[in-house]
Parts: sequence; C-alpha cells; structure tokens
Amino acid sequence: MPTYLAQEKTARTIRLRHDFGSFALGHQTPPARAQGGGPWTTWLLLGGRGAGKTLAGAQWVRALALGLDGDGEGAVSPIALVGESEHDAREVMIEGQSGLLRVHRRAERPTWTPSRRRLEWRNGAVAQAFSAEDPESLRGPQFAAAWCDELAKWRDAQAAFDMLQFGLRLGAQPRQVITTTPRPIALIRRLMADPTTALTHARTHDNARNLAPAFLDTVLKRYAGTRLGRQEIDGEVIAERADALWSRAGIETCRVAAAPALARIVVAIDPPASAGVRAASCGIVAAGRADNGDVFVLADETVAALSPAGWAARAIALWRRLGADALVAEVNQGGDMVRAVIAQADAAVPVTAVRAYRGKWLRAEPVAALYEQGRVKHAGVFPALEDEMCDFGLDGLSSGASPDRLDALVWAVTALSSAARGEPRVRGL
Repeated sequence: MPTYLAQEKTARTIRLRHDFGSFALGHQTPPARAQGGGPWTTWLLLGGRGAGKTLAGAQWVRALALGLDGDGEGAVSPIALVGESEHDAREVMIEGQSGLLRVHRRAERPTWTPSRRRLEWRNGAVAQAFSAEDPESLRGPQFAAAWCDELAKWRDAQAAFDMLQFGLRLGAQPRQVITTTPRPIALIRRLMADPTTALTHARTHDNARNLAPAFLDTVLKRYAGTRLGRQEIDGEVIAERADALWSRAGIETCRVAAAPALARIVVAIDPPASAGVRAASCGIVAAGRADNGDVFVLADETVAALSPAGWAARAIALWRRLGADALVAEVNQGGDMVRAVIAQADAAVPVTAVRAYRGKWLRAEPVAALYEQGRVKHAGVFPALEDEMCDFGLDGLSSGASPDRLDALVWAVTALSSAARGEPRVRGL
C-alpha cells in the first residue's frame, strides 16, 4: 500500500476512535428510548462477527466515564466490565483493538492496573473488570453502569447476569449495555422481550468499510443463508436448530396443564464431573408414568455450580416434594461418589444407578421418538430444558456446553418407559 494511503487509513482510524459521534454507524449509537417507550435500562446490541459491537460498548463506557453522554450529570462511576472470562475482559474489552484503552485520546486515557483489574480516569471515574466464569465475584460490589460483552457465550449466563443486576444500584438511572453475537439462550430471549430493553441489530455487512474485503467475500460465500451464517453474520437469534431432535412446535403439542394420577415417579440426576464455579450444571429432572404408560415431565430443578452435597440436597428435596419412588443417577462420573453423597444426605432414599455406554445423541433418539408418538407430555412449561431440547443436534448444543438438563430428562423418561415395557427398571444406555 502506498505510504500516503497507509497514512490516510491511520488518520481515519484515529478519527473514528476519538471523534466517534461523527463516524459511528447507526447501530453503534445509544438508542433514545426502550421498546416500551420509556428510558432504557438495558441496551442489547445483537450483531454479527465484526459488526462493531465491541467498539460501540467501549465508546459508550468512555462517554459515561468522561461525562460525555449528554445527561448533564457528569461522570458516571463505578462501571462494571463483565467478559466471558478474565482473559476476554482484558484482551478484548480493555486492551483489544477496539477496547477501552484504544478509544481514548492519549491525554484522557485511563490508567489500567491489571493486578487489580481496574481502570481509573483522571476525573476519578473507575471501572472494574469481572469474569462471568465467577458470578460470586459480582456479589458485594455496586455500580452505576455495566458493559457485558458476549453474554450469549457465558458458561452460566443467568447466574452471572443475576449477580450483576443486584449490584446495579447506584445513581439516578443505572444502565447496562450488552454487546453479543446472539445465541438462542433463554436469557437473550427474555431481554429481547423486556419493555425496558432497547434492542439493536447489526449485520457484519453493516461494518463492511472497516473489514477486509477478502474476509467478507470468503465468509459470505461459505456461510450466507446457513443457520450459522444467520447467527454469526446477520446477528439473528435462531430459536431452534434444523437438525435438532426436538422442535418447539412439537413440544407445544405435548404440553398439558397438569399430570393425571401417576403410578410411578422418578427424579433423574445427571451429576457434573467437578465442583466449583467452573463446573457444569447438575441436571435434575422429575417425571412420572401414568397407568396407560404415558410419561409426564413434572419438574426441572437443574442447578449450577453447587457442591455435591448441594445438588444432592436439591434432588432429594424434589424427591420428597413429589413423593417420588426413586432417584435415577448417572454414575459415569464417579459412581461411588454419587451414591455416597446421596446416602450421606439421606440414606433412606432409593437410588437406581445407570451408566451410559452410548453417546448422548443415541441415548436421546428413542426418547425423542416417544415425544413424536405423543407418549411424553410436559405438565407445565420448562423454558431452560426446552431450550436445550430444541438446540440439541448431532454435535451437541450450539454453545458447546453440556446438555445437563436434557441428559437428566433422557434418564428419567428411559427409566419410566423401560419399566412400563416390563424391562429392568433402568437399563444402562
């Protein structure tokens, strides 16, 4: 590239970062009102890859910290910066190409202290970086504003988001911006439907002037029109997968207001392989069998990141509440430990141990067939469980997370349908 062209490109980039109001794309400008007509509490910016989401979030935080957002209240502080992980918060939101350190002029740039995960502006405004992998770190601090990046990818989005909401309690109008490539998780859909949310969509194409032409040509040629392309390029929320074993329409046909008298009830457990904030959820689903052999899903009490004693207590409480006949527990992940934990909580609880010998898809197929035959009903609404069902394809969930709720459902239905056929109470699959 000729020197003068390179210099012009550099100058334009600097103007874009530092005089953002003159160059911002429509979707990068904070909306005036929420969907319900009043002031917005959440600005949800759903966009494709490279649509300029991160730059929009960083510029919004910059405006708040420097008192440039136009509300006349001066600098807004403190501000929470929540990334998918500590690494993402630092490398993308703060030090990244479109991060906070890059969008400030040198004279106004805040001081970044990595050891404290803290940004400090000269006017006294501060921002603190957090990892969504550790929701408990958000318990205690309080904020006037927050920026959440790639929320749809967070391992336990609901828990981290909930903890943040309790901390957004300072100032006249605490607000948050969420910049994310959409995925069909329940939290995203609830935020989209919230009247206090200002919803913005952005496609990769909308930021074409700042992207390499070769990137656009390659990506569009390969993914345009596909489910992945609609999600990652067009920023659409795809509610279910074409290759999923279940469909939302199919589940609706199986929904009933309540279950009849049941001959047998089980609570199925899909234990996590580890404990702590990084652990997968413990799937806990209850179901019962009527006299005619139909199975009714009764409850989804899946819980995230509890100790073994914690999830065992949760499962036993559900067992007692429903008057269930047994706990069905997968024992692939530490069979003796699973039995011991449950026995320690209540030795009187009957436990039926099951072991998986086939992959999740193969185990789930017969259960999906029972749904198609109308032999499985949902006695109520189970949004998080149904999200997993309609997002479960040959390669698992689109997020890459473990389908813990679905696994527990499969064990419960399999246990009840096997018993109805006169087979052993549960057969390992």
